Amino acid sequence: MKLHELKPAPGSRKERNRVGRGIGSGNGKTSGRGHKGQNARSGGGVRIGFEGGQTPLFRRLPKRGFTNIHRKEYAIVNLEALNRFEDGTEVTPELLLETGVISKLKAGVKVLGDGEITKKLTVKAHKFSASAKEAIEAVGGKTEVI
Repeated sequence: MKLHELKPAPGSRKERNRVGRGIGSGNGKTSGRGHKGQNARSGGGVRIGFEGGQTPLFRRLPKRGFTNIHRKEYAIVNLEALNRFEDGTEVTPELLLETGVISKLKAGVKVLGDGEITKKLTVKAHKFSASAKEAIEAVGGKTEVI
């Protein structure tokens, strides 16, 4: 086989349907839009969610709750992720970002108590869960709220 003999797999490339190109094409005259009516017109059709004048679903359903626009979202770090650092390391948000433990700082870093910690570390973060603080101090480490 040579480069000029290469052909795409049969059925993998389909020619686009060109409408309005004569009666023999099967899509001439009305171009597959039928006769008259809203959808036959240019710019015709209805908006998304329109149900023919019936009250649309999104208006029939009750609205509940609200979204707090001042919500703070923290980058979460679990205890087991801190085991990658050497004993006595000072773990800061910048170090976590650098080593790829977190991908974005967000509103700060929160350390959660999931997993087990075996290294003695000084952890600096914006928030700690009670169980995380307990576990870090149990192995002889320190927690520091920034």
